[in-house]
Formats: sequence, C-alpha cells, structure tokens
Amino acid sequence: MKTVFVTVGTTSFDDLIEGVTCPETVQVLKARGYEHLVLQAGRGSILPAADSCPHVSLEAYRFKDSIADDIQQADLVISHAGAGSCLEALGAGKPLLVVVNDKLMNNHQLEMARQLHMDSHLLYCTCSTLTETLRTMDLSVLQPFLPGQPKNFANFLDKALGVQ
Repeated sequence: MKTVFVTVGTTSFDDLIEGVTCPETVQVLKARGYEHLVLQAGRGSILPAADSCPHVSLEAYRFKDSIADDIQQADLVISHAGAGSCLEALGAGKPLLVVVNDKLMNNHQLEMARQLHMDSHLLYCTCSTLTETLRTMDLSVLQPFLPGQPKNFANFLDKALGVQ
C-alpha cells in the first residue's frame, strides 16, 4: 500500500494539515496510487479523525519520539520547510515535497526549499498550490541528497541564505 507521510515538525501548520486532507487533495493522492496517509500534526489545533478522509486510510498523531520509521515506510514525504525535517527525509532517500508556510515573516525556509529544488533534491509549493503540485509532480527528476558531507552542506546553506 503506497503511503504518504506528512510532517509539520514541532510547529503548528494547520493550513498544511487541512490542505492535505481536503477532498480534492485526497482524490489526487488516490489517483496517483497512494492509499495510506500518516499525519504528524505537531502543535496545531487540527488532528483529523481516522475516518475523516474517505478513500484512503488515515492515521494522525501530534508527536512521537522519532518519525524515522514513518519516513522510512513512506513512498512520499510531504513536509513543512524546517531544515531538520527536510534533512531527515532527504537523508532517508525519500521523495520530498516541501510545503512552504508563506504566512511566516522573514521566511528563510523558502530560500532553503528553493535552493534544494534548484539542485533537484526536492519539489516545493505553498498550501495554495499543494493540490496542483501533487497532480502534476514528476518524482523521477529528483536526485539523491548525499548525507555525511558537512562541507557541502555548509556551502549549500551559505548559497541558500545568500551569504556566499
């Protein structure tokens, strides 16, 4: 059963949880062959019930000690743009769609997502473009992000944040 894992990290990102569980998005996921949705909802006010998404099985929780197993079992990871969540998914070699929270001020997350996208490591969108991005995404264009190269990562951060 193809699985999508959605994570908001330790933050609150209700727009992402609402967006990924809305009927149109669920329909797109189902059409792409995904049948199981696992949501890590963090501190948000929304925690969808297991029966709230017809046509897919759903499990939702706020926090776990580790999300590594959920990432490992996922066929697609949809994540907020936090560096820790992105690096964990990329390090596991999973296709990653980052949803940037465009309501944040001074959004360094957008720069990081944009740079990782330009380097073909992930796809990114906002909540308003999530459904269409899922509908049209081509995961075959993604390239592995090689972990364990601190110098390369430091250079990447410098470039993404405009320090270099």
